[in-house]
Amino acid sequence: MKDSRNPSRRRPHGVPRSAPLWRSLLGGVALVAVAALSPAAGAQSLTVLPVTMQLAPGQTAVAFTVINQSDTEASYQIRGFRWSQVDGNDQLTPTEELLASPPIGTIPAATSQVVRIAVRHPPQGREASYRILLDQIPPPADPGTVRIALRLSIPIFAEPSTRIASHVRWQVENNGGEAYLVATNDGNRHETVRNIVLTAPDGRAVKAEDNVSPYILPGSTRRWRMPGLAAPAAGSTLRLTARADSGALDQPVTVAAAR
Repeated sequence: MKDSRNPSRRRPHGVPRSAPLWRSLLGGVALVAVAALSPAAGAQSLTVLPVTMQLAPGQTAVAFTVINQSDTEASYQIRGFRWSQVDGNDQLTPTEELLASPPIGTIPAATSQVVRIAVRHPPQGREASYRILLDQIPPPADPGTVRIALRLSIPIFAEPSTRIASHVRWQVENNGGEAYLVATNDGNRHETVRNIVLTAPDGRAVKAEDNVSPYILPGSTRRWRMPGLAAPAAGSTLRLTARADSGALDQPVTVAAAR
């Protein structure tokens, strides 16, 4: 593919150099960094804005900005994937439904590149969920060093022309002596849930495990391990509080019977 060098790239305004990409939250960009062992390691600092993209009904394209905050040029490539959740786990399947422009490029130091994403076919009846993977293409490493390759996983949601809404059912399950909060989304739109806390009848509050994606895709199930919460009795009730796209959650949750 042709390397895209665009004179419209500009130095990012108002983006602090103290905001590297690896501080992005799972609620937006997921990040993987890969490097070999070496006496020293260096990484180029790429950020993306926005970290989540939502296409309204009838909208077929969206744009985001890739910002190179380092003092050297950074090359990248972009691939599109259909995003689903199987047995509570994220699954990415390569797709040609997304078109990236440019799909590959090099960004000079301290400048930015606008990338446009187009959706070939509008979704029908239910929100479509995608992710794009933006891979850094590291240059050859200097002697005694190794470059860290960054991979950014960016969510993209496309709404159909019909009305959509999430509908999440909650319960607590016991598995191997541990408690899990289980969410099933019967709606046709994703839900995003953060700051999950379960409060036991004795008043003890337990936070959900960290580093778990907050997204519950339509027609999917998501599980959170509740560390420190001993397996509660089947039929008992706990209190769930959290922050969701639909607003604050504060509701009772029942412990399911063992299977």
